[in-house]
Amino acid sequence: MDHTPIAELTKRIRDLEAEIDAELARQRARLRIGMENGRVAFERELLRRHRELKTALLTYLWNANPLVILTAPVIYALIVPLFVLDLFVSVYQAICFPVYGIPKVRRSDYFVFDRHHLAYLNALEKLNCAYCSYANCLIAYVREIAARTEQYWCPIKHARRVIGSHPRYMSFDDYGNAEGYHARAAQLRAALAKEE
Repeated sequence: MDHTPIAELTKRIRDLEAEIDAELARQRARLRIGMENGRVAFERELLRRHRELKTALLTYLWNANPLVILTAPVIYALIVPLFVLDLFVSVYQAICFPVYGIPKVRRSDYFVFDRHHLAYLNALEKLNCAYCSYANCLIAYVREIAARTEQYWCPIKHARRVIGSHPRYMSFDDYGNAEGYHARAAQLRAALAKEE
């Protein structure tokens, strides 16, 4: 077991993330949101109140900033490169990961579409939420595929600080550790192969 300061800090981060997850679950319970057969379920009275708070689509559009409406085609045009990225990364993983012995990233672990259950959103708001969910879930999915690839091929930290590094990064070998690199890389490859 690794007891370096970085390993200890990484463990503390994981523990804090677990605390955040527990607190989010408590908040969902306070909001009376439950799950039934894997689907979101609201109490009947809460659902009625949500429907009352929905902004009608025409009212929503009428009150929209005209510049926001004009930029809508720009943001929605991103669906094309996002879809192409999704396709290429999924094909890459399907072909290469079995060859490298890397467990595939399960798409279902990353893609979550549940905001359409919110009765206080109109159709356009639900479409926007689905679009944002797809984009952000895709980036998380792609990031994990890239992180596993990096762990397999080049598990070395950078000399400079990396903003927003993936969770695997902290276990990578130190920059400039020429003597220990190949042994550490072999350990990280073996650890990756054992993942589910």
